[in-house]
Amino acid sequence: MEAQDEFVLVSAPNKTGEQFIKALRIKGIPYAAIANNETEKSRLTHLGVKHILMVDTVDRETWLIPELPVGKVYLFESSLPLICRYIQICRSWTGKPIYIITGSNNARLIYKGLGASYVIYTRSDDVSFLLDNES
Repeated sequence: MEAQDEFVLVSAPNKTGEQFIKALRIKGIPYAAIANNETEKSRLTHLGVKHILMVDTVDRETWLIPELPVGKVYLFESSLPLICRYIQICRSWTGKPIYIITGSNNARLIYKGLGASYVIYTRSDDVSFLLDNES
């Protein structure tokens, strides 16, 4: 599968994630978002996200590989337990890098141990530089 056929997958529970989705849209990079509840899905829909993957983070039997081809994954941290679940789910969906973007420096080893490729610490709302190598 070609990289251009894959979708970047994003969890965007905060302003930084929302700005990242806008940057993906501006660059014309195909993307999808992940959500685990109807409130989050509604918020993402309101942001203009066309592809939303709903997951039940409690029931492993539902963590089926989506029909949408998943490439790189960018998970913006708002909750340690939720990001840990998302890493476990997304790692089974892609062999591409999983990036965790966090404002906390405490969970780096936990995230790496669960399969995250990179843990990026930032206090900035603009992380569009992560897309500099995307076409």
